[in-house]
Amino acid sequence: MNENEWFHDYVTPDMVQSYSIKEVIYSGRTQFQSVEIIESGGLGRCLILDGKIQSSEWDEFIYHEALVHPPMIAHPRPERVFIAGGGEGATLREVLAHSSVKRVVMVDIDEEVIDICRRLLPSWHQGSFEDSRLELRFVDARKYLEECVDMGEKFDVVILDLPEPIEGGPAYLLHTTEFYQVVREKLAPDGILSLQAGASSWGNHRCFTTIINTLKAVFPLVFPYDTFIPSYGGTWGFALASPKLSPPTAAEVERRIASRITGGLRFYDGIAHQGLFSLPKNLREAIAEEKTVITTKQPFFIYQP
Repeated sequence: MNENEWFHDYVTPDMVQSYSIKEVIYSGRTQFQSVEIIESGGLGRCLILDGKIQSSEWDEFIYHEALVHPPMIAHPRPERVFIAGGGEGATLREVLAHSSVKRVVMVDIDEEVIDICRRLLPSWHQGSFEDSRLELRFVDARKYLEECVDMGEKFDVVILDLPEPIEGGPAYLLHTTEFYQVVREKLAPDGILSLQAGASSWGNHRCFTTIINTLKAVFPLVFPYDTFIPSYGGTWGFALASPKLSPPTAAEVERRIASRITGGLRFYDGIAHQGLFSLPKNLREAIAEEKTVITTKQPFFIYQP
């Protein structure tokens, strides 16, 4: 990867997204994955892991607000939050904006990525790693939830800000029924799981529909949603899952934002909330027709050249 060239993000065997490279700020490999940070003419600074764009300076607020605020606002009073992944610190930033939050446990297997992001992506985390409410651990998320959490501790909200399931990558086993069952056991009775679920663009939606169907094998209530994220080249899927969840109205979303969140939001509000969960008919039908369930013995991988 060199300056004055192009970064190619391979989506399918027949589709590629390309972005100009103005400067290569960092390029290296950790114990777990390749890491690049580039300055792109159209997107600003970008974080790239294993050849896939994770977020860009220009539109990261869309992704992180869409991931964090729907579950946080849907919960009556989120105090204890667990984050898996999210090395940039932007997911943490959005969680800490909620005044009700008393404790955040953030777990990432790759300490080097977080160190790189803390140094080179300050506008993402905005100092959130220094917040006294944060407990930061460098360990596999499943291992932490199974072995390191006190037996009695439950979380109001669990947020999985993980890379897509790439063969040989650090997170593909965290998209399985086995891991989702571990998460469910660590949720409070009214707890909510939120996660990113891959591309939902028509023709490139298989990861999304498969993750949704896998969640349905574990949780009684699953709410898929998506939004357009320019740096990803299309719409991107998310999901809420819970043993007990009453979706808020647009008016309730507005009231809870006003009473809970310090600082303004750029993307998410009551109207945006309605739009997020209004999936088109063809995508709803694809979700209903999906049969694949991801397990440890039968993993699912996105395309990677």
